Amino acid sequence: MDDTRLKLMEAIARKRMVTAHYNGQVLKLAPHLLFERHGDLFISALNLNKSWRSDEDPRLGHFKLGGLASIELSEETFEPLPGFEASPPREEDTPLLAV
Repeated sequence: MDDTRLKLMEAIARKRMVTAHYNGQVLKLAPHLLFERHGDLFISALNLNKSWRSDEDPRLGHFKLGGLASIELSEETFEPLPGFEASPPREEDTPLLAV
């Protein structure tokens, strides 16, 4: 198992924040779900760097593990989003680990 996958699994299991580089940006993520889609691994995570409109509820984004780099596990913990259900975004996705 690679280091990225192990760090994200630990973050989900322990409800810990991570920072990661993704598409040239540094993201602060609260990972909620690890899932597989067509043989690739993804996480569903709350991106705390994203600006939300005042009338918009924060929601999970989906990030391909292959696109994440420089993953750092933080000591900072998080609470799952209210109403979070550990189901993958698409019916054909396979859930692997959730908070």
